[in-house]
Amino acid sequence: MTTDTPARLLTLLSLLQTPREWPGGELAERLGVSRRTVRRDIDRLRELGYPVQATLGAEGGYRLVAGKAMPPLVLDDEEAVAIAVGLRAGAGHALEGVDEASVRALAKLEQVLPSRLRHRVSTLQAATTPLTSGDGASIAPETLTVMASTVAGRERLRFAYRAGDGTESRRVTEPYRLVSTGRRWYLVAYDLDRADWRTFRVDRVSEPFATGARFVPRELPTGSAAEYLRRSMQRHQESYDFEVTFAAPAPEVAGRLPKWLGTPEPLDAGSCRLRATVGDAVEWTALRLALLGFEFTVQEPEELVDCVRELGGRLTRAAGVAGARTPGN
Repeated sequence: MTTDTPARLLTLLSLLQTPREWPGGELAERLGVSRRTVRRDIDRLRELGYPVQATLGAEGGYRLVAGKAMPPLVLDDEEAVAIAVGLRAGAGHALEGVDEASVRALAKLEQVLPSRLRHRVSTLQAATTPLTSGDGASIAPETLTVMASTVAGRERLRFAYRAGDGTESRRVTEPYRLVSTGRRWYLVAYDLDRADWRTFRVDRVSEPFATGARFVPRELPTGSAAEYLRRSMQRHQESYDFEVTFAAPAPEVAGRLPKWLGTPEPLDAGSCRLRATVGDAVEWTALRLALLGFEFTVQEPEELVDCVRELGGRLTRAAGVAGARTPGN
């Protein structure tokens, strides 16, 4: 019989998080308590914010359902390892849609992982090789988690930095936000030595260290970290304007576009237009547009028109060759 109430509640919660309905009698037997005690424990979980639903009947059952807020979860060893591996893989390679919230979640999870599970996570990740773009932007998840914790805790961050020309320097910053462009992670921060805002490519950062010194966040020159990064990239890279029309409603296109590319404007109920300024290679923009999954037409520039035409021809030829093959050939 489980006499320790906190331990019993955790065991009960772990059982309820299994996607099934638990009869009251079965829960009582599992916990070694009476059904009355089970009902009291269910009430305690509800007071803590866990939405436990009860069904009436001779064998009245209980199940955990979706609520209005996200309560704490209880994970077993395998679940914790699986989540940590997934978050580290995504965070380390700046995948589309894996943003700062994912990195913060990884930081929280790894903070409480027992050393034996942390070792399993590292072993699994070391044994896998992701397919990346080969641009050298892969980074250590530990670097991101340190940065994310200082952003969330408003704590000054010290690190070594290698600029694009190879120049090495030490920086002390007030980190503001981490921003993912889909291929790389960037840190937007106030550089204390230079008394100005700066953006740092995270794959060029090493030896990140949380100093423990707290600070009050300063106001960015622009409304958001993503906008500040976009303008910073335009200043330091050769950029170009492009215009594309999509044969799809603006909300659908916006749902698949990376935020840093901007927001499409509706032309009518079934089409929209996107005007943007980017510093990426023309080839990358053509591929990114093609991957959205919508019919589109490039209006300008001519270089992007040519690149899309060449890409389309290459893919058509590849499909033709594949289609010409028959089983056994």
